[in-house]
Amino acid sequence: MVAFISHVAVDCHDPHTLSEWWKDVLGYVEDPDDPNEPDHEECYIEDPKGKGVPVVFIKVPEGKTVKNRLHFDLRPKAGERNAEYQRLLRLGATKVEDHRGIDGPGTGWIVMADPEGNEFCILRSEAELG
Repeated sequence: MVAFISHVAVDCHDPHTLSEWWKDVLGYVEDPDDPNEPDHEECYIEDPKGKGVPVVFIKVPEGKTVKNRLHFDLRPKAGERNAEYQRLLRLGATKVEDHRGIDGPGTGWIVMADPEGNEFCILRSEAELG
């Protein structure tokens, strides 16, 4: 027997606001069966094409204190990594570390943080890996 990932859970202070931010980042939509409203304790978002893993944002009382042990690695669907980096800065992400100077397959990424400080990485697009 094996398992599969049903969804990814993200602990946060404000599930509604963070889910709205990540909807813009990922191109996801609200789960129609989930009350994604301000002050709701859990907010689901999902890939409108049903191909990506859903994400649920769960309200917790404690703040983030150390580096994430698990994070998203995002690959731009179109365009290039640097353009996606600029788009995410405009949305409110912050740069944590820049590893674009590293050469080799699968390297060259930027570590960023969402508005609540959760780290994620922007990789090169498939076209850039080509």
